[in-house]
Amino acid sequence: MAELVDAPASGAGARKGVEVRVLFRAPSYARGASFGWQAISSQCPWAIFARVLRGLMRISVLALSLILAACASAPAATTTTISTTGIAPAWDAARIEPILARTQRLHLNADLSALTPGEREAVRELLAAGERMHRLYLDQRHPQAVAGSVYLEAHPELSAHRDLFRLNSGPIASTLDNTREPFLTVERETPARNIYPAGTTRATMDAFLTAHPERRAELIDDRGVVWAATPENRRRALAALDRYPALDTLHPGLRDRLRTSETYLAVPYSVAYAEDIYFIYERLIAAADHVESGDAAFARYLRLRARDLLADDYEGGDAAWVTGDFTGNLNAQIGAYETYDDALYGVKTFFSLSLLVRDRPRSDELQAALADIQAVENALPYSEHREVRSDIPVGVYNIIADFGQARGANTATILPNDAYLARQYGRTILMRGNTLLNDDLFAETHRAFTAAVIADQAADLTAEGGFYRTLWHEVGHYLGVDQTADGRDLDTALEDTSALLEEMKADLVSLSAVRLLNQRGRITDAQLRSIYASGIRRVLQKNQPRREQPYQTMQLMQWNWFLDRGALRFENGRLRIDYRRYPEAVTSLLREVLAVQRSGDRVRANAFIDRWTTWDPALHEVIAQRMRETERTRYTLVTYEAIDGAQ
Repeated sequence: MAELVDAPASGAGARKGVEVRVLFRAPSYARGASFGWQAISSQCPWAIFARVLRGLMRISVLALSLILAACASAPAATTTTISTTGIAPAWDAARIEPILARTQRLHLNADLSALTPGEREAVRELLAAGERMHRLYLDQRHPQAVAGSVYLEAHPELSAHRDLFRLNSGPIASTLDNTREPFLTVERETPARNIYPAGTTRATMDAFLTAHPERRAELIDDRGVVWAATPENRRRALAALDRYPALDTLHPGLRDRLRTSETYLAVPYSVAYAEDIYFIYERLIAAADHVESGDAAFARYLRLRARDLLADDYEGGDAAWVTGDFTGNLNAQIGAYETYDDALYGVKTFFSLSLLVRDRPRSDELQAALADIQAVENALPYSEHREVRSDIPVGVYNIIADFGQARGANTATILPNDAYLARQYGRTILMRGNTLLNDDLFAETHRAFTAAVIADQAADLTAEGGFYRTLWHEVGHYLGVDQTADGRDLDTALEDTSALLEEMKADLVSLSAVRLLNQRGRITDAQLRSIYASGIRRVLQKNQPRREQPYQTMQLMQWNWFLDRGALRFENGRLRIDYRRYPEAVTSLLREVLAVQRSGDRVRANAFIDRWTTWDPALHEVIAQRMRETERTRYTLVTYEAIDGAQ
């Protein structure tokens, strides 16, 4: 039986047709349970609870978690229905096979031998939380993704479709021509995904926000879905507050807004996905209990993150995550952070969970590499330099399992993204060693590089160069412009262009940083050349990118800028890297990116993007074709020993 829950779809009506019964087991707590707090009775007085929350800084994290648990009573299980009516294969196996033939299968089996018994139990709880969070991610991406998953579970003979679904995290596939098409009989993908009402366009939402500017903050909130203000959706949101009173307390004023808002409802994730969030909450609390004696800081983070998920405010957990001295073997990225999947405004965050085990020797070595971070900041080509922390928490980890938006061959993460949190607490960098240093993944990227550049430069690219470029890319997010000249956060000001510009800034900062490190004798000339080569390989594209692809679009922009500034030259169907001109090309582009970010001008940002995203069939397509001809794989399907078993 599929252990999935049917969370409400944005603006969706009641589902009809063939039903798949899905059992959801919600957290259950005995009313009147004694936790040593006399104020918490079987009736759980919410006025007292609210006063306790206001005194959050004066009580222990454990006490707060217990209070939330006591007040979060729910029936032991609920059943809901997911309709698979109308869902069937839209592609046959013959159409899927060319994509799977270009898919590399990467199986990650992290060494867990050093885990304590308590950590092993915590892993079990966190894997369960991750499975549920992955399901939330599917639901965010497409209104029929969960139904498609249920359908494929019921049809084991469709193994190719199941692989394609996993590869694409849903029923919409990226083709070899870089288009997006449904391979099951579901609705086509739209920019609204499943976090805005079906049919919503940028124009319609902009018009509403122009007419109702007082509602912009709630509707464009990064951790809330937008539903159509239908009577059914209104009842559904209010029912979640009735069922889980803690949500009512943690979101003051929400009930009144849900009752009175017209046209659109702004629904926090914890309310829209209440049953799933409470399941995850319970798993995190249980995991914290298991590691408390061996790693109190990690336990504190897990408890605070559990509370964060109910409040849709991550400050407590992020502070504990970034500043905590984790003494055990585990770390975990938990929650909704990245906005890449929001194709409408680029502001809505999507769920992910990464469970990681520390590589201690590599982590210790890496920490020493960050001693020059303030010097790197001071050397960036803008005038508003700021003081940055040199004790950034950075570590090398091996992936136990990834879920949601984190699933795939991700190499590194730096979080949190919120500028005010980064300024107050800093950020943490998680380098994923068992993907970043994977020999098979590097072999594929090196084949593409060899096909694109002149023969004499093919050996310049090394795995070590990619490792250090990636490290300083992540550090690059920590440096440079972090808000506009008038004090706005970049994602608020630049909206759908923000992620693209931020990623390009980080790329360019990494290439600036290593030049300074070379000048200070911290890396050799050979290492610098390899890192530069990695920067070139990163920008080369096998297909013309879609504008909605921030990574690929900003990489094409760099490719064009480097050609314009002479760092790259097209010679006899290949590219020659001019390493002498490379530093100036990087600095000049970084100066422009920082200026656009500082301006906070979305119109200027779009004009900048349009100017540098040309695709010349006589140049770009020639290189792309050479790379495609030599590729053995283009996609990576990742499986994990911890959840998929031995392969």
